[in-house]
Amino acid sequence: MNNNKISVLVCDDSALMRKLIREIIEEDPRLNVVATAFNGLFALKKIPVVSPDIIILDIEMPEMNGIEFLRERRRLGVDIPVIILSSLARKGARVTMEALELGASDFILKPSGSISRDIEVVGADLRRLIHVYGGKYKGLTQPDFRLDVTNHDAAARTALRVETPVATKAAPKAPAPQPVLNAEEYMRRNQLPQPIENRPGHQAVELVAIGISTGGPNALRQVLPKLPSDFPVPIVIVQHMPEGFTAEFASSLDGMCALEVKEAAPGDVAAPGRILIAPGNHHIEVDRMKLATVVQLSQSEPVNGHRPSADVLFSSVVRQYGASALGVIMTGMGRDGARELGNLYNAGAYTLAQNEK
Repeated sequence: MNNNKISVLVCDDSALMRKLIREIIEEDPRLNVVATAFNGLFALKKIPVVSPDIIILDIEMPEMNGIEFLRERRRLGVDIPVIILSSLARKGARVTMEALELGASDFILKPSGSISRDIEVVGADLRRLIHVYGGKYKGLTQPDFRLDVTNHDAAARTALRVETPVATKAAPKAPAPQPVLNAEEYMRRNQLPQPIENRPGHQAVELVAIGISTGGPNALRQVLPKLPSDFPVPIVIVQHMPEGFTAEFASSLDGMCALEVKEAAPGDVAAPGRILIAPGNHHIEVDRMKLATVVQLSQSEPVNGHRPSADVLFSSVVRQYGASALGVIMTGMGRDGARELGNLYNAGAYTLAQNEK
């Protein structure tokens, strides 16, 4: 086995799908499918044997489904990242959100039926997420598992025991230190608008606009519940997420936050105490009127390959708020939002970007 490759365990009840997923993953020579399993129980049995860096998990499976696997994974303290790849994710947003709440890192939709070769459409996204999550996990100390199973009933599932952690992989070499770029140099290298001379002084923040993508559901679950109920300004969020999922995502956040969280509807008021999340497949813009700020939705062309796009939101914030806004870029955005965040900076606004680490 090539220890330089990211090792993947694929768990899906369809033999054809397991074969297709393996082929798609291994199109990248840096990735290696080290094992497959047809349900969650057998995935648990194979973890101590193959020590995967990441697990690709279906939801609907016999005997131990994806949700049951994630519950057992949490109970055992297993921290190997999991990506949900399921056709159920398309029709079961609530189940998918439950999977994320149980510790799944991210999810990808199978474009159609579970045995369709259309799965190749999402191959690039799947390989990218494997690099994002599996690459970070690779080389970490992993627990040693022992499984004593004589049959596959519910009692046998609890026979998985976690022993004293031992290092099963060589510790990664410390990366060479990278030069820290100041804002001007970063913007020059990325062809972003340059800061203007004597930029206006900061004003009081009246709106927070956030762009977030890969890793966003879990990152927002860490950040938003920490905001107090008297948070003084509205928050508008673009989360790259498919249509049909943002309502359930907003509902799950609403249950854990002191602030109201909802999927934005046309004409919704952006007000203190409220967090609005752009619906999947819709751009969102803010429109500052005399008495209130409302949000407008559209299905105009994708920007930077995304709808919703953070650049669309930030552009409207530049026009409507200028220096009196806070623009935030969080995890996994690629280039979406970068240019208009630069324009917010030039307008005198506060701007923040999450460090990868």
